[in-house]
Amino acid sequence: MVMGLKCSFCERKAIINMREHRLMLCEKHLIDFMRKRVEKTIIKYKLMTKNDNILVAVSGGKDSLGVWDILNALGYHTEGLYINLGIDKYSRISKEKVERFAASRGLTVHEVDIPKAIGTSTPMAAKAWKRSICSVCGMIKRYWMNRYAKENGFTVVVTGHNLDDEIATLFGNNTTWQIDYLQRQSIVLPETHKKLVKKVKPLAFITEKESAAYAIARGIDYVYEECPYAKGATSVEFKYILNLLENRFPGFKLRYYNGFLKNKKIFGDSHVKLNECQVCGFPTTLDTCNYCRLKKHISQTAKSLTI
Repeated sequence: MVMGLKCSFCERKAIINMREHRLMLCEKHLIDFMRKRVEKTIIKYKLMTKNDNILVAVSGGKDSLGVWDILNALGYHTEGLYINLGIDKYSRISKEKVERFAASRGLTVHEVDIPKAIGTSTPMAAKAWKRSICSVCGMIKRYWMNRYAKENGFTVVVTGHNLDDEIATLFGNNTTWQIDYLQRQSIVLPETHKKLVKKVKPLAFITEKESAAYAIARGIDYVYEECPYAKGATSVEFKYILNLLENRFPGFKLRYYNGFLKNKKIFGDSHVKLNECQVCGFPTTLDTCNYCRLKKHISQTAKSLTI
């Protein structure tokens, strides 16, 4: 709650000061603002329609549960997908939050159990493959979001990436001039292959602070703690730097992101050639996708691994 200040639209007490919009909002008007802003993004960028069968990737965090709540309130047909990464207590608590949220709203949630799918937990898989946990985790989630959606008739996959996530990625790619990544970063990732499902980010213009305030206003019980393996991640450091800029120059985040979207064409078009994995048949730039390569490596080193 913003002490002593009233909502810009009514006499209720404000719970958030949105300096970038010059607004102070109570619970009711924050909920209205968030839903209208997401709906505007959906319409402007043609993310989905009411005829789509939508799969929302949910982690138990404020963003994924919040966007699922918003889409449900807006009347879209949605189901959830929880990818259990096998990260000890963190995954157990996350799963409980997702299941409780779905049950309280009469929504359907599906689960992919990674330890069962690959034979070990994500942290152990990363250790065995000698890769960073974050990169292996990201690869596994991207693979299963698409595969589950494709195999089960979903036409759109929704993720909870917020504005802070998007500009942290953008900032990182800018600092090293990763042109190929800058070409591909988008609010909409289209179906560029017959086995790819369209992936969209309805919260792309919603800050992390706004997302957290919405979750609280809606009584969403979410996982407050970061993944235990996220500590020290470059994205976390970038968010800290970008928050300093936002505090000094309110609206910086939105201007930075909107500027990128407006001028993205200067980086050219992405021309990634996709093949079908020789093992699973899903799209990859290689002969065998990284997920199948990981599974093979784990099966070959199974004696030294434990779930």
